[in-house]
Amino acid sequence: MINTVKIGTRGSKLALSQTQQITDQLSAVGGFEAEIVPIKTDGDVLTGPLSQMGGTGVFAVELRTAVLDSRVDVAVHSLKDLPTAAVPGLTLAAVPQRVDARDALCARDGLKLAELPHGATVGTGSPRRAAQLLAARPDLAIVDIRGNVDTRLARVPGLPGNPVTDLVPGKTGDLDAVVLAAAGLTRIGRLDTVTEFLSSEVMLPAPGQGALALECRTADASLTGILGQSLAAVDHQDTRLAITAERALLARLEAGCSAPVGAFAYRKGSMLYLEAVVASLDGARTMRVKKATDGLSNVGATLLGIELAEELLADGAGDLADLAGSAQ
Repeated sequence: MINTVKIGTRGSKLALSQTQQITDQLSAVGGFEAEIVPIKTDGDVLTGPLSQMGGTGVFAVELRTAVLDSRVDVAVHSLKDLPTAAVPGLTLAAVPQRVDARDALCARDGLKLAELPHGATVGTGSPRRAAQLLAARPDLAIVDIRGNVDTRLARVPGLPGNPVTDLVPGKTGDLDAVVLAAAGLTRIGRLDTVTEFLSSEVMLPAPGQGALALECRTADASLTGILGQSLAAVDHQDTRLAITAERALLARLEAGCSAPVGAFAYRKGSMLYLEAVVASLDGARTMRVKKATDGLSNVGATLLGIELAEELLADGAGDLADLAGSAQ
């Protein structure tokens, strides 16, 4: 019998909610006690646009450090927040089944994207979302926002579950709409605020969106141990193939969260499909490509991502967005 397994996560309502679900699964499979340990990350402390704070790594570094120094045994990340570079001593031991990867519009008065008035204000902290919104609706006024899901939803008047009184003076009920990940809204029970799920034709998600990553010390990932076996049991192969392809594309482009890059992969029958978009920040120019492989393995998925990235780079994607990979 192993000792209590400590599960590290960010302390937000969303992070704690999704980690509780995973913790329950792991302890049920392994028959061990599990304890959730909230970890404060730079992304939770620093202010300003995420794209200017060091990118996705601001949410992952402290969690990874906590695993390496044995304060926790497993870190639960939102996969889109996890940098593509591997960390020595750590293993991505499980990728549970992905939930809805789409982005969702939460607008006043039940409006859909096409129904928003000319010049409507739409809040997002994501250059990827902003660029694709502007590609669809160049007239929109995009407002950079930060904060947890509830704080962002409070920026739109009249949404179900929003507070009646102002939480932050001037920062409540001041926008026509916000765009958030459907997965996050699902996990904290606020899908009733969604007025439109944005189709992939309008907006491709961030690589890894809707999926979680369970990272542990490499030694603990061994299938000879209870923890390793439990993590392997919650791993979902089709989801892992999809996110492997998406992250391989992102790594080859060397694009961080400041680059407007969307990607979504999925398995259908004997094929793995990957679609990607690169856009200019103002949405005026976009480049979209799609490719498939019958190589249903991590190697096949990785090659699919790299090949699609090479195609984008060869076609001039580096001229649209700041992609370090275009310099190679």
